[in-house]
Amino acid sequence: MTFDFTVTDFIPAEPKQIYDAWLDSRVHAKMTGDRPATVTANEGGWFVALRGFVIGKNVALDPGRRIVQTLRTKEFLESDADSKIEVLLDPAAGGTQITIHHTNVPDQLSKYRDAGWQSNYFEPMKRFFGA
Repeated sequence: MTFDFTVTDFIPAEPKQIYDAWLDSRVHAKMTGDRPATVTANEGGWFVALRGFVIGKNVALDPGRRIVQTLRTKEFLESDADSKIEVLLDPAAGGTQITIHHTNVPDQLSKYRDAGWQSNYFEPMKRFFGA
C-alpha cells in the first residue's frame, strides 16, 4: 500500500532562485545543509541528493514555477515503485510559498510526511536563503 501527502512552507527567496538551486548540483548541496548532490536540469535527467540517500529522475520542468520528479530513497524496498513529487513555487510577499505533493509513498515511510521534508529541505533552505 502507498499514500499521498502535501507539505507547504515559506522560503525567503524568489521562485526562480529556488528552482535554479534545486536543479544545480553545487547549490542543491548547499541549500540542503552541505550534503552532496548530483543534479541535472533537463527533463529525463537523473539526480542523486542528500549524500546518495535520494535518487530520481526529472519528469517535467516549468522554469521558476514547477518541478516534477520521480523519487526513491535507500529506505524503499526493492519491490516498492518509485514515488513522485511535484514541487510548486508560488510567489509570496518576501519570498516563495513552496508546496510539495508527494505521491505513491510506501506506507512504512510515514515519517516523510511527518518530518522528512521539513528537516531535510525546508529548514536548511530557510537558513541558506535567509543568510
